[in-house]
Amino acid sequence: MFEQTFKNIDDILYKDAGCTSELDYTEQSSWLLFLKYLDALEADKATEAVLEGRDYQFILSEPYRWSAWAAPKLSGQGADGKIDHNAALTGDDLKAFVNTKLFPYLAGFKQRASGPQTIEYKIGEVFSEITNKIQSGYNLRDVIDRIDELRFGSQAQKHELSHLYEAKIKNMGIGLAGQVLLALFNCN
Repeated sequence: MFEQTFKNIDDILYKDAGCTSELDYTEQSSWLLFLKYLDALEADKATEAVLEGRDYQFILSEPYRWSAWAAPKLSGQGADGKIDHNAALTGDDLKAFVNTKLFPYLAGFKQRASGPQTIEYKIGEVFSEITNKIQSGYNLRDVIDRIDELRFGSQAQKHELSHLYEAKIKNMGIGLAGQVLLALFNCN
């Protein structure tokens, strides 16, 4: 499941002027996968908190959560978790949001974190070192749509994703950003 999705994403990025190597494909799909994974993890933690009668403090503010900017869902009967394409950013609007709002917000976590061992600091560290290289907002939308189809619900799914991603990193020899993203994927 994940392997075919990675191949489809690489095919999209191959056509994008900003991504010139497999290293770029891995880096660009990594930050998107991480934000999708973080959103799913936080949604689970928020649900758990509600069931236990306590509050949950999200790491990311509402407009920067995957479910708000990347994949807002249709609501109502028969929506079946489909993306609300009227609310979802695409093209130049999506690219501008990612480059001028999302990345600066995430990079700012490094300064706002309580210490270097926190997930907030690690998020800030990664997003201060990488940039969105996807030049076409339409290609970015296509990649987001493919990533949004992935589910990380079971341990088997998490293990498959972690294994494929780790193998990709080892084969590519990705630097600090890739290693930190891998560490973030593996923390709960």
